[in-house]
Amino acid sequence: MDTLSYKTISANKATVNKQWVLVDAEGQALGRLASKVAKLLRGKHKPNFTPHVDCGDNVIVINAEKISLSGNKWNDKTYIRHTGYPGGQRSLTATELFGKDPARVVEKSVKGMLPKNKLGAAIFRNLNVVVGSTHTHEAQKPKTINLNEFK
Repeated sequence: MDTLSYKTISANKATVNKQWVLVDAEGQALGRLASKVAKLLRGKHKPNFTPHVDCGDNVIVINAEKISLSGNKWNDKTYIRHTGYPGGQRSLTATELFGKDPARVVEKSVKGMLPKNKLGAAIFRNLNVVVGSTHTHEAQKPKTINLNEFK
């Protein structure tokens, strides 16, 4: 057997195959939705996954206002930020943030599951979260994925 014929294929920006994917968030639990979307964004479902390259797909999440949280998380889950001034810690509950912009709840959840570096920031730009079922990326002809069947 010729061992030199087996080469590890490492993807780079030129050889990566990016697709547009449409995900419906209706009735999905927030954390389970976010982990599956993070896998799609990162490209971990592809056979040529390379950790240091943005080889994931562009993901459009529709119906962000129809997500669900289990238990008492709507009132107990807090989103904390800091203004940068002394004593400037501010917090919002999930209900308050959802009331301002339901898409931000999904975005924050997915962003927390991506790498905390420049690559993670670049991957996060491939995510588009939309309130409602209409989006502005029809020209890209996104492929619809059922998350209940996606591992």
